[in-house]
Amino acid sequence: RIMSTDIGHRVVERRGLLVVSIMLATLMQALDTTIANVALPHMQGSLSATQDQVSWVLTSYIVAAAIAMPATGWLATVLGRRRLMLIAIAGFTVASVLCGIAASIEQMVAFRLLQGLFGASLVPLSQSTLLDVYPRERHGAAMAMWGMGVMIGPILGPPLGGWLTDHYSWHWVFLINVPIGALALFGVATSLPLDETRASRFDLRGFLFLTIGIGALQLLLDRGEQADWFASNEIRIEAALAFLGFYLYAVHWRFRPDAFLDLGLFRDRNFLASNV
Repeated sequence: RIMSTDIGHRVVERRGLLVVSIMLATLMQALDTTIANVALPHMQGSLSATQDQVSWVLTSYIVAAAIAMPATGWLATVLGRRRLMLIAIAGFTVASVLCGIAASIEQMVAFRLLQGLFGASLVPLSQSTLLDVYPRERHGAAMAMWGMGVMIGPILGPPLGGWLTDHYSWHWVFLINVPIGALALFGVATSLPLDETRASRFDLRGFLFLTIGIGALQLLLDRGEQADWFASNEIRIEAALAFLGFYLYAVHWRFRPDAFLDLGLFRDRNFLASNV
């Protein structure tokens, strides 16, 4: 755990505010995985994009989040959980504003990449923080609340996105994050104290191998149906890159004790089953 006992005690005093703030941040990140889906036709016309180009508005966000999420643990160790969470919420909110004012499809895809990179830390940070501020006997209730926030976002996204697009414009699909992000930022800043940090060496080679594997696999899964799966050269290349990236990382992990991600975690049957 990153938090010391003293910090955990101080957090409990403002637990209500912290939980609400964390849930707002989690909801905001989860909401953006689906809220833009129904607005794609409007974006396509407004940004003069083809159907394939506008699909990258969704793909870029998902791929960036998938690549950046494994780095959360290292970043929290080096920066501290509080500082990282504030950076993630502020960065996500600013990226949302940039998406809302984007004037071209290239700008939109670039800003969605930023959204994904900043938002990747919010879900694992919110989960670990809730586990720390609740006693062990209440972990089940804490995870139930966390799971509700994670599930409500993707479910609420399409109807809310459609309503905003019909009654206002597609820009508000992203601008709606501004008040949510501001409230979450204020709440976390006032309820989550500074925690301990320590220097930690960054396994750049391992991160690059994982980036290739995860990024290629996510592209394959996200674009497979549109590209007719393995009838497409793109999908075959992505499958080969995914296999290569994961294979190289597995070899790298075997010979480096402080590798970026410990694959030994998958020896735990419960952990393996939950991931499957």
